[in-house]
Amino acid sequence: MKRDMKKWIEECISAPVKKAMPILSFPGVQIIGHTVEELVRSGELQAQCMKAIADRFDTAAAFSLMDLSVEAEAFGSSVHYSSDDVPTVLDALVHDEDEAESLLVPEVGAGRTGECIKGIERACELITDRPVLAGIIGPYSLAGRLLDMTEIMILCYEEPEMVETVLEKATEFLIAYAKAFKAVGANGIAMAEPAAGLLSPGLIDEFSTPYVQRIREAVEDDNFIVMYHNCGNVEPLISNMEKIDAVAYSFGNAIDIETTLKALPENKMIIGNIDPAGTIRNGNPEMIRKEVLELLERCGKYPNFVISSGCDIPPMTPLDNLQAFFDAVDEFYTK
Repeated sequence: MKRDMKKWIEECISAPVKKAMPILSFPGVQIIGHTVEELVRSGELQAQCMKAIADRFDTAAAFSLMDLSVEAEAFGSSVHYSSDDVPTVLDALVHDEDEAESLLVPEVGAGRTGECIKGIERACELITDRPVLAGIIGPYSLAGRLLDMTEIMILCYEEPEMVETVLEKATEFLIAYAKAFKAVGANGIAMAEPAAGLLSPGLIDEFSTPYVQRIREAVEDDNFIVMYHNCGNVEPLISNMEKIDAVAYSFGNAIDIETTLKALPENKMIIGNIDPAGTIRNGNPEMIRKEVLELLERCGKYPNFVISSGCDIPPMTPLDNLQAFFDAVDEFYTK
């Protein structure tokens, strides 16, 4: 459903009682009774999964799958699938400058991207009481999957032109992909750029930030936002990430999120950062309650803070643990 997303951000910031906004989609497979592999291959199942989560949990927004293999697979990368875990890219696709130059930018719809677009289109029909945000990878993180995540760190120093060639092609595709989500009704994208958290301030300004900015500027308007997600150790990079000028940022549990709340402008929504694996997936309800209340006691005083998971919540997370997360948020705001 079309909505003024800039106004939505303002309303979330000004609201004294805030709904939790975890990056939560994959655990819905347990509700709809399908495997993760079936889910990631079917747009209809992705929409059903998102709807099942929206019906069960009163989230502030509905996130689609954070599957960071989709775009690399569209370029031609090999992907490993699992019945109960998120797909992963197996091998580098680009090994030298010639392969970088000859790398073809796929059409939107290649690989599983068409199913992901169908999933968002259907989810927007099923979920109308909150924004629907499509998941998309960031440009440097996509280039890292195409070049190999370790290799790209070396190439940034030794063959920067090769990295930039791949980044240009990644950015071209991601702009088209984001526009496709926008065309079918998404209210925005949650862009996952975790690999950029490994870069130095100088390198992130060269190999990530300008490309993220180009994507944001190409697609964002009053009705469509870009939420920037980075779950790395970004404390040394906050001023670099501020240059992106996103309306919303999502940070992981590798940092003390209060540092970002102090550093970034008060009109930027900041979400995070309960550990999705160590606490929400592998913890217990009492542990979750304790950590949620402690984080809200510290950061709930910042109007632009919205509690969330620090990253995508794993598929097999116990539903009782998820309920404990939401119950603890409710407990804090009803005190």
